[in-house]
Amino acid sequence: MKTALFTRATRPEVRDDNGTKTITGYGAVFYKEGDAGTEYKLWDDMVERIMPGAFDRAIREDDVRSLFNHDPNLILGRTKSNTLRLSIDAVGLKYEVDPPAARGDVVEALQRGDVDGSSFMFEITEVVWREVDKLYVREILGVKLWEVGPVVFPAYESSTSGLRESYKQAVREERSKGKPIAPLAAELRRRKEMQARARVVELQERQRRSN
Repeated sequence: MKTALFTRATRPEVRDDNGTKTITGYGAVFYKEGDAGTEYKLWDDMVERIMPGAFDRAIREDDVRSLFNHDPNLILGRTKSNTLRLSIDAVGLKYEVDPPAARGDVVEALQRGDVDGSSFMFEITEVVWREVDKLYVREILGVKLWEVGPVVFPAYESSTSGLRESYKQAVREERSKGKPIAPLAAELRRRKEMQARARVVELQERQRRSN
């Protein structure tokens, strides 16, 4: 199952090298002890952490796309064509993408600060469960990486804005303006469904441990 997580280690930026626009940012941040913003709260008593090394295989072998807002109609680059380049440092998974001229609107939105987050889509290939001070921790150790790129609504605290409450607030604001809220509401429902699935996993893990 493909999963999307949203990050904001640093705000995505646009670099101009002799007229060539390049978008740079962090698609994912590694867990840093003591920094709650580098973990994602799946449930009240369960969090998810991306551990260093989780992307080592992926950046060597996976053919990864860069999309804007996870939309395949808004492709920005691809590792296979070298228009998307991935690397790893102490912060997390860094991406550099050379968007096509047709995506000038995305570049402008980033430059204006309208878009200030990043996200990646992945499939977990290796995971470890831990229990720390009555908190269940899911540590992601390996992934199949599908996509990375800038998004409007990020979620990890250390990505570039919050999602859980941000979406609720955004829905309220859009409703008060009389604007359509279907896309926001749909995303909020999707996030709730992800949490519900995570809760099932948690209960299954508890049952396994009690047996």
